[in-house]
Amino acid sequence: MSGSIEVENLSKVFKVRVRAAGLGAAMRQLFSAPTRDAVAVDGLSFTIEKGERVAFVGPNGAGKSTTLKMLTGILHPTGGDARVLGHVPWRDRTRLAYRIGTVFGQRTQLWYHLPAADTFALLARIYDQDRAVHQRRLSALVDAFGVGPLLDKPVRQLSLGERMRCELVASLLHGPEVLFLDEPTIGLDVTAKAVIRDLIRDTSLQDGSTVLLTSHDTGDMERVCDRVLVIHRGRLLLDEPIAALRKNYIRRKVVTLLTAEEHVTVDLPGVTLVEKAPHRTVLEVDVDLTPIEQVVQAALQASRLRDLTVEDPPMEEIVQAIYASAEAQP
Repeated sequence: MSGSIEVENLSKVFKVRVRAAGLGAAMRQLFSAPTRDAVAVDGLSFTIEKGERVAFVGPNGAGKSTTLKMLTGILHPTGGDARVLGHVPWRDRTRLAYRIGTVFGQRTQLWYHLPAADTFALLARIYDQDRAVHQRRLSALVDAFGVGPLLDKPVRQLSLGERMRCELVASLLHGPEVLFLDEPTIGLDVTAKAVIRDLIRDTSLQDGSTVLLTSHDTGDMERVCDRVLVIHRGRLLLDEPIAALRKNYIRRKVVTLLTAEEHVTVDLPGVTLVEKAPHRTVLEVDVDLTPIEQVVQAALQASRLRDLTVEDPPMEEIVQAIYASAEAQP
């Protein structure tokens, strides 16, 4: 093992209580409830080198968040081994905490009723940062993330996008060598997502930090990462560069047209009508047959566009395609 993150045959099994039907059975379970094994992570192995930005993706329940919690020392594994910067996370959690940063999209490390600046000052004490070092680091991050006007506002008054920028500043203040991101753009609008993605990538490039990012949004992994790990039911299905994933599996795009005309027809090879409503048309495009640019051009010629969006298929569909391909192999 020699990478920033090293995982070898890692597994996690939870004991899940089995619910019985009927009041009598439920009462008996108060004293001796039967359980079953629920496998969250099943023999996972991979290595991530220093400075790599890796997407860790899969459908709900695939084991992504459970793996991150083991790699940050929150959970103990059932079996296997892992090293993060040479530390065993669940044994060396305190020492490791000084060298890693974490952002969980649905959890906050900011004090909700206090200004973000107060949390940043508290974190400097928690990480035993020299005052001058902290001020230099904070000033650089505030400028890079554009959060100067937000520092003295209570966190409860921030928008979700503003809060996530402050969350990232908080996670980067102590100069972590590895950054774990669990759904960092969840719930954000398109503009806020783009800002967060660029900030994560630019910070990693500047600091040389390693990033492991989980997301259901293909835009996150395509914009931030260079490599992707796909897991399903706790097992690794795919480990390859983003470019290879895009070439092999992301061959379709979903185009939504909002037009002045009530109905619009785009007749091109590989373009399929998915949904049709007054002034709204949704198309699925096979980019191997027709590039998106041609679809947009045809739509402009056939209508007066009010708005247009181009999206990748849901990550669940991509993973299903990968899983089906893996199942088909002998």
